[in-house]
Amino acid sequence: MADLSADLGFLRLRNPVLTASGTFGYGLEFAPYLDLNRLGGIVVKGLYYGPREGNPPPRLVETASGLINAIGLQGVGVEHFAADVLPELRKYDTAVFVNVCGADNEEYLRVIDFLEGQDGIAGYELNISCPNVKQNGACPALFPEATRLIVAAARARSRRPLIAKLSPNVTSIVDIARAAEDGGADALSLINTILALAVDLETRRPKLGNIFGGLSGPAVKPIALRMTYQVAKAVHIPVIGMGGIMNGADALEFMVSGARAVQVGTANFVEPGAALRIVEEMAAWCDAHGVARVSDIVGTLQA
Repeated sequence: MADLSADLGFLRLRNPVLTASGTFGYGLEFAPYLDLNRLGGIVVKGLYYGPREGNPPPRLVETASGLINAIGLQGVGVEHFAADVLPELRKYDTAVFVNVCGADNEEYLRVIDFLEGQDGIAGYELNISCPNVKQNGACPALFPEATRLIVAAARARSRRPLIAKLSPNVTSIVDIARAAEDGGADALSLINTILALAVDLETRRPKLGNIFGGLSGPAVKPIALRMTYQVAKAVHIPVIGMGGIMNGADALEFMVSGARAVQVGTANFVEPGAALRIVEEMAAWCDAHGVARVSDIVGTLQA
């Protein structure tokens, strides 16, 4: 069988498949459906310092080959997570990354300061790119300097690896990626969802309570692949690709485009065991094509 391990520089994963934040709960919810120990890692649902209700409903709407969500980062807060969720996650032999959120830069740092005192966390994914929290998708990752500043501030407070999650809703993803690298990010994950609108023609109203939401699923994959390729060529830190990965071939396309690992998101809603199936399909493809190590295909796109 092919070697599926993935080297992020700061951590070697069992395989390149992680579950994307916001699509896999806190991980424990999916334990009845797949063996969490067989995943490369879990990125838990985004955490603010305190509990958060999220946006008013309706918060999800299906579109052609996609899903628009406006959940608004509903969550339990770091204190509840550390007391009730993290001890259960520690029982599993898989890397746990915490998706860190903040209403402002100070809250990002408060969340990190609190989590620094907790065991069982492999690293942080800095969520500076969620498009459905504020009107018109405002977030730090829309601007290079804002990105650099928040990443640098988080880097100064964290002893753990820091992954910056980037937004596709920008004119130049490469400029934002380089700013995150300059700020001290250990890796980059992209893309977050694309700012989108769904309309109810009969009522002439938005289908989401927040008006706008974030589009994910197969519809965004070509955009995500393009951005992954551009960023991987422009930075010197690992890239974790995501956006519309539904099967093993999708995941391998991201790796060929330069990603060292991938995150599976919307597929988890369709099929709770999708992430593990994707691992198995990647292994089968490697075996069928004589690929001894999946890492050998990273960045091999001939363009």
